[in-house]
Amino acid sequence: MKLKKGDKVVVIAGKDKGKEGKIVSTFKADDKIIVEGVNIAHKHVKPNGGQAGQIIEVERPIHVSNVMIVDSKTKKGTRIGHTTGKDGKKIRISRKSQEKLD
Repeated sequence: MKLKKGDKVVVIAGKDKGKEGKIVSTFKADDKIIVEGVNIAHKHVKPNGGQAGQIIEVERPIHVSNVMIVDSKTKKGTRIGHTTGKDGKKIRISRKSQEKLD
């Protein structure tokens, strides 16, 4: 998975198409991520002890193929490429602007 926690992404497919948000967590085994403010679901919570029952909103995971990372220069979705830095380490770059993403 080329996306990391903290990356700013835009949703390109689904009911939340066009929304932007930051990645909160990643699930590599399932190729899914949780993006803040995207794919909101309502969860019904039963009364527990002294607490009353309630309906809360939770962010559900979405598949990584439904999002693109936002390029800092063009402010649009872009693919991720890799290149080798001067120190020999692999770095992520934007395919549109060739800018470093990290």
